[in-house]
Amino acid sequence: MHAGAGRWTSEGMAHVEISPDFSGLGLVLAVPLVGYVFAEGLVGKRTYDRMVRDRDRDPAALVRMLRVWITASWASAAAVMAIFALSPGVAASDLGLWSPEDASTTIGVLAAVALCVPLVLFSLWWASRRGRPVQSTVTEMHPRTARERGWAAALAVTAGVCEEVVYRAFLIAAGVGVLGLDVKVAAGLALVLFILGHVYQGWWGMLSAAVVGYMLTYVYFSTGSLLAVVAVHTAINLIGLVIAPMVGARSNPGA
Repeated sequence: MHAGAGRWTSEGMAHVEISPDFSGLGLVLAVPLVGYVFAEGLVGKRTYDRMVRDRDRDPAALVRMLRVWITASWASAAAVMAIFALSPGVAASDLGLWSPEDASTTIGVLAAVALCVPLVLFSLWWASRRGRPVQSTVTEMHPRTARERGWAAALAVTAGVCEEVVYRAFLIAAGVGVLGLDVKVAAGLALVLFILGHVYQGWWGMLSAAVVGYMLTYVYFSTGSLLAVVAVHTAINLIGLVIAPMVGARSNPGA
């Protein structure tokens, strides 16, 4: 089922060649996965709106929604791994599941994350102390209890891993190997679906998803590996969903 190869070459970027050959059985398994990707935004919005409506009268509403999202995310990532296992013509490098020979860019990205996170945390603390907490498009998802914080952290890590496996690794490879698209076109299509998957956050949230998704795609092609992308995505999620709300609550206990 091989339809072509995609390459991304640019000065200062890794040479990435994606040329997957999905098996028939793998493509059969991919059908419900693609269906899930297209439905994820609408399902996410429906469950999010229900959580917002029920949360004040139902203390378990947020945790229940997070459990559903976590389960669905890991199931979709498991489906990608099953498709990979059933398709001998799909190499690990086609999905970014490898370590490139020159890991300097990956190491550089990881070092930048390690450096930036403390700076971001300090900025959040300073803004909160001055009465200017960071605004969020998912304020209703901010945890209020230690239990909710634990589940929110679990979702942050889950999304950091599973969304990259599905949106960056699988969808780009499928666009190239099944639809015969140029790798940049496949990446653009995957980015559009990534944005639509965040429709529950409203227009500003979708705009943020577009910016973050573009950055993550750039990191993916710069390193040729999902490792750095997962690290960046997970750090962003943890800061926005867990750490920033906690810093704001501690700086403004009466708010």
